[in-house]
Amino acid sequence: MKLIGQLSKETGIPIGTIRFYEKSGLISGQTNEEITTNNYVYYGEETVDKLRFIQMSKAVGFTLAEIKEVVDAWYKKQLTKSAKIEVLNKKLVQINDKMNELKAVKKQIAICKLNIENEVD
Repeated sequence: MKLIGQLSKETGIPIGTIRFYEKSGLISGQTNEEITTNNYVYYGEETVDKLRFIQMSKAVGFTLAEIKEVVDAWYKKQLTKSAKIEVLNKKLVQINDKMNELKAVKKQIAICKLNIENEVD
């Protein structure tokens, strides 16, 4: 069991971010009921694994809301292979849509720039 400082050091995630994830319901710790003089929260290896899963998911473009939908089921291997593929396919479609949108914006900016360059002073 680790305290939040140890968890932060091991994962490289700031303490504030870990607290935010906990408030958001992405992870959870537990207090030691035998100790009533402090409110220390302890985290197990499962939390380290979940934090790494969250980092990896964010790195490939998933939002925290999307991660929250699947983190427990994915981590506990409750999602079938086809369900995991469906989650990833949905994200690929979103990324492709965003890329097409950005290409259209880029084209409009290039046209605007060209029009400005061709203006007569």
